[in-house]
Amino acid sequence: MAKVTFFSGQQLPLEMHKVRIIQKLNLLPIEERRKAMTEAGYNTFLLQNVDVFLDMLTDSGVNAMSDQQQAAMLIADDAYAGSATYTRLYNKLVELFGMSYFLPAHQGRAAEHILAKSLVKPGTFVPMNYHFTTSKAHVTEMGAEVLELITDAGLQVTSDELFKGNFDIAALQALITEKGAEAISYVRIEAGTNLIGGQPLSLANIRDTTQVCKDHGILTVLDASLLADNLYFNKTREPQCAEMSIPEITRAIADCFDIIYFSARKLGFGRGGGICIRDEAIYKQMRALVPMYEGFLTYGGMSVREMEAITVGLDETMDEDMINQGPLFIEHMVNELDARGIPVITPAGGLGAHVDAMRFLPHVPQNQYPAGALASALYIASGVRGMERGTLSEQREPDGTEPMANMELVRLALPRRVFTLSQVNYAIDRIDWLYQNRELIGGLKFIEEPEILRFFYGRLEPIGDWVDQLTAAFRRDLGDSL
Repeated sequence: MAKVTFFSGQQLPLEMHKVRIIQKLNLLPIEERRKAMTEAGYNTFLLQNVDVFLDMLTDSGVNAMSDQQQAAMLIADDAYAGSATYTRLYNKLVELFGMSYFLPAHQGRAAEHILAKSLVKPGTFVPMNYHFTTSKAHVTEMGAEVLELITDAGLQVTSDELFKGNFDIAALQALITEKGAEAISYVRIEAGTNLIGGQPLSLANIRDTTQVCKDHGILTVLDASLLADNLYFNKTREPQCAEMSIPEITRAIADCFDIIYFSARKLGFGRGGGICIRDEAIYKQMRALVPMYEGFLTYGGMSVREMEAITVGLDETMDEDMINQGPLFIEHMVNELDARGIPVITPAGGLGAHVDAMRFLPHVPQNQYPAGALASALYIASGVRGMERGTLSEQREPDGTEPMANMELVRLALPRRVFTLSQVNYAIDRIDWLYQNRELIGGLKFIEEPEILRFFYGRLEPIGDWVDQLTAAFRRDLGDSL
């Protein structure tokens, strides 16, 4: 994808691929969308996909595969042990990351499980630039504490800072001084930061942060699930990377770390994941857990067909025309929303456009889950499924108190090579209508609240009759328009 200036002077993203396979979509009338939302307990995770028009819940496992990936799946070696497919994937990862050892897993959170079981000691700390829901859950389950050491700019919704995912190095040094290096199980860096707008880290910050860890003998771990977007931002926003190729930037980042893990549902556009390890002793420590929890060492819970697709997908991730599609579509969406006065995370990051629900719905208290309410309202008004990334995505403390999230965001993910520009513009239009009628939207309350990862399958209901009012306003303004 490239950004092209049209004769009119307008700049728009231009797809550098053609569509050869299509999947039919459904756009239900508003009354049916409302019914579907009620049946889903006002949790977009519980909607049936047949009822969704544009699925912007996530980019995980829903990116479009290329013709080369589809073709590669036909040559998969389905041997239980010693599969040639595993060898091809292993060789590709060694080529990209330069680490000698690899353990496959069925997805990213499975890799996090193995990391936590192997490396996290009770009573220790795991500093991160920012947590992801499952990464935090695995660490706390092992009796350790996650500390978020992101720079102040990372939590500023509107900013000109180009690398809002950067690690706060001074805070890390202070932690080491106060607690001692032995109190830190490892330092986890996420490139880029999922829960605060897909914001990237600079190569310079990665190098400086990991050097502090090396100086104190602390293990460093990279979550590379969103690395493709981060590489694009390194290339386009960081002067020292401007003349480097994408493979060169990839290796420069990888060389900083002891361990890299990833979800191939994001990185590689397949269905799976894994852990790349530099040290043999750590590899052997983790190795026993793969057959126990995942599968044999040469498939790790993955289909070999998916492994072949991942191998090609990793190669495609080194292509600038591929990795820029997501960021350029996201930038278009963010800029269009921002131009309409709609509060969004700026600058545009990776993964998707992120609407700031606290500024969108300032009248809805955080303990009534404004991001969850906005995601529900958006589906009712448009058939677009987004994801709540706020207090609803947190979990209660052991004493039952509910921590308020740093941000209340509705994430509108843009899977790679999936949506057309007209579909993105439809979502923008419906968000604009919703913003003009934002005072009608109220809060939510739990009617079924799981103890762990409640945002996946908890059920809620509206507080008051705001859904009735919103539906009536839609009919008033748009009549029978879908």
